[in-house]
Amino acid sequence: MKDKFIVRFRGVRGSYPMPGPATLRVGGNTACVEVWAGGHLIIIDAGTGIIGLGKDLMKKYRASGGKEPIVATVLFSHTHHDHTQGFPFFEPAREGPSVLYMFGPKTFYEDIEEALARAMLAPSFPVALAELKSLKVIGNIEESEIIVLDQGRGPQILNVYRDEREHSPEAVEISVMRSHAHPKGGVSIYKINWMGKSMVHATDTESYVGGDTRLIEFARGADLLIHDAQYTNEEYVTDPKQGWGHSTPEMAIAIAQAAGVKKLVLFHHDPSHDDETLAGIERKAQEAFPNTILAYEGLTIEL
Repeated sequence: MKDKFIVRFRGVRGSYPMPGPATLRVGGNTACVEVWAGGHLIIIDAGTGIIGLGKDLMKKYRASGGKEPIVATVLFSHTHHDHTQGFPFFEPAREGPSVLYMFGPKTFYEDIEEALARAMLAPSFPVALAELKSLKVIGNIEESEIIVLDQGRGPQILNVYRDEREHSPEAVEISVMRSHAHPKGGVSIYKINWMGKSMVHATDTESYVGGDTRLIEFARGADLLIHDAQYTNEEYVTDPKQGWGHSTPEMAIAIAQAAGVKKLVLFHHDPSHDDETLAGIERKAQEAFPNTILAYEGLTIEL
């Protein structure tokens, strides 16, 4: 994995899980994306998709005889349930040798650690965040900061305006854009750069007239853009879903075209959309932007 940049989708739904025969192809787990870049494991969001990822990581850990502890950087876009509800069941978090570096936005004057801990308080959950045996290093991440992952050390947090970027060419850089186009606090959009390749993860965001110009600039030239596309245009306009903090495929395509990205992945599917509906959405999107693919559980992309 040290010489690869791999993106794997573990959960692709929004709002709540939707298991059953109508979602077998796309999957019913909520948001979680697994990224390997330069040997570093980066996990974006911890919906129910992180549970299966945790089981796979534990299999590898046991196969190594416990010699290769799990080390991961976990990024939270925000702390709504569909992006955090899988974390209490993430097996590596319960293992003492595991090291989890966890970052996310501060919202309403509440640190990311406080928000995660509150979701696991009794009587809502029987095990508190502090009782998980793994080493957890948890902190807020702001637009003015980048996360640097270099070999042989934990993540460095650098201020983009003041700190020197003295790290190896093989280091991974993660930058942040704060979007306010989602109710009750907004979301963090992440860009991961490694060895001249880049991906942008933009979930739970809603566009504007003329497109989200900040996001267009943030994503400019990216090899991969993962973008929220929860509602069809008809649902967005007639239901209506305006102001709910989610996009349509048309909005995602407009961002991809304006930013000149190479590949677009439609993400955060509505739980009411079954496999057949989503296949139709993908076909229509590909007519407008051919290098579009619908996110599904197990989809793996190498950059």
